Amino acid sequence: MDRELEAFIPSFPAPDLTDPVAARAGLAKLSAAAPAPDTTGLVVEDRAVGGVPVRVYRPVDARGAVVWLHGGGFVMGDLDTEHPWAVRIARGAGVVVVSVGYRRAPEHRFPAALDDAYAAFVWTAEHAAELGVDPARIAVGGHAAGAGLAAAVALRARDEGGPSIRFQLLSQPELDDRLETWSARNFTDTPFMTRPKLVASWGHYLGSTPGSPYAAPARAEDLSGLPPAHVATAEFDPLRDEGIAYALRLLQAGVPVELHQWAGTFHGSQAVLSADVSQRQIGELTGVLRRALAD
Repeated sequence: MDRELEAFIPSFPAPDLTDPVAARAGLAKLSAAAPAPDTTGLVVEDRAVGGVPVRVYRPVDARGAVVWLHGGGFVMGDLDTEHPWAVRIARGAGVVVVSVGYRRAPEHRFPAALDDAYAAFVWTAEHAAELGVDPARIAVGGHAAGAGLAAAVALRARDEGGPSIRFQLLSQPELDDRLETWSARNFTDTPFMTRPKLVASWGHYLGSTPGSPYAAPARAEDLSGLPPAHVATAEFDPLRDEGIAYALRLLQAGVPVELHQWAGTFHGSQAVLSADVSQRQIGELTGVLRRALAD
């Protein structure tokens, strides 16, 4: 474990999704305790896209946009808890960020979150001129469950002939409900994310519905024709191996991929902003997005 991160482990919420309401409250409390991010140079606006709440962050001279999907195991998180990350992405990458407040499980099971994410993506593509960006420079991305949703949006856009996606940014993605990888089977007591938490997450999201590629993109048999991707994984994270496996399968399908496995990190540890490794992670995520949407 990275020494700078290890000291902060007790400050992370317990890895428990048994009670979704309590889990949401805990994450909201933790987020509210953090200093408010500096939004200087950004125009921030709340919108509604066909009933889906989104928050748009517009930096000066942005040419591209990313549809950003928060993490939280399909259960936690919202526009407010994701606000600091959306600001960092918009400022660091110099792109318009469309942060999506998708419906959460278990009140709204699959495919509600994906339908909301896809609607926000289509809206962004159709309103590119209004947002001041090139419709050919739109990416999808997210953390954890949000990264899984971003991968599912890319699959759906390919299959349905939807708008073009320039890039997919998948940070510690939650992709596979089967939980059969080595890390998913063995990391039962890692910080913030454990196998039991993942079991609860997929249970809330799917209910009695069988897993499918749009719910769990690792189940997709054909990954060809998808957008170029950047996949980031954390060493001590049960999600680690499914992210690595998905990146390799993308490569084998002819999709350009950058894969970075961050040694010494755990799921969500980039929230420890004082750690050098976290600053490098954030700098890389924003940097690859900036380059992907540039000329």
